[in-house]
Amino acid sequence: MSEQGQTQTSRRTVVVLNGPNLNLLGEREPHIYGHETLADVEAMCAARAGELGWTLDFRQTNHEGVLIDAVHEVRHDAVGVVINAGGWTHTSVAIRDALTNVSGPVVEVHISDIHAREAFRSHSYISDIADDVIVGRGTAGYLEALDAIRARVAPSRPPA
Repeated sequence: MSEQGQTQTSRRTVVVLNGPNLNLLGEREPHIYGHETLADVEAMCAARAGELGWTLDFRQTNHEGVLIDAVHEVRHDAVGVVINAGGWTHTSVAIRDALTNVSGPVVEVHISDIHAREAFRSHSYISDIADDVIVGRGTAGYLEALDAIRARVAPSRPPA
């Protein structure tokens, strides 16, 4: 959901947050990020969230404070948070600090392999506080992130 259409989350809601320039997904450097749009990613995530019994709160913003406010808003209520902080991954201690207050699992996602790109992209302020980090898996990494949250919040079952 865009920053204009924010909704209150619940414990049955998984939140996917996207940072700067991801609104240009599909047209910005498709040789790196592919041809799928952010709307395509949202549709994929909504379908997977539904399969997992969750609703989806999907947001993108190009404004750092708006992203921090979104983390604050959902920190206690979301089943988990998937974050692709884009360029803020490498620069924002403030986003990292906000994410430390999320009560559910946090999964960091990057469409490209940030470790195989420019040297400045190899450092993430988020990775050390994330429960899982998924890089270089294309947009399918978002689905892997939802599955990682499910694995962390699913009640353990006794062996059959």
